[in-house]
Amino acid sequence: MSSIKITTNGSQEGALKIAFATTDMQNIDSHFGSATQFAVYDVSKDNITVCEILKVPEKDTDKTVELLKDIDIVYFTNIGAVAAAKIINSGIFPIKYKEIVPIDEELEKLKTMLGSNPPPFIKKIIEKKAA
Repeated sequence: MSSIKITTNGSQEGALKIAFATTDMQNIDSHFGSATQFAVYDVSKDNITVCEILKVPEKDTDKTVELLKDIDIVYFTNIGAVAAAKIINSGIFPIKYKEIVPIDEELEKLKTMLGSNPPPFIKKIIEKKAA
């Protein structure tokens, strides 16, 4: 990892809770519907904290969405239309990559974005968390 300092000392107040569909804990490399686990991090402009690994016990979209209920943004390589609608209706912002992307690169982008001028969708999530 580049300049990312990752800690494991619990959740950060006001941080975004981010989940990555991953098979290897290094890359965003899983389809939402076939993901067996999600790596969860808290990300703020100052810190990145590893929170937990959420294991998906069975392939059931409703149960997976429920498992992710505290997540602000979820990343994956693909998602079906019904699952995408359920994620969005649950207040989770979905981000799809067509190619495999390293998790640490995305964490660094998010941290930098939070320290500068975040896009409107990130500002909306921050405002919702502050309310």
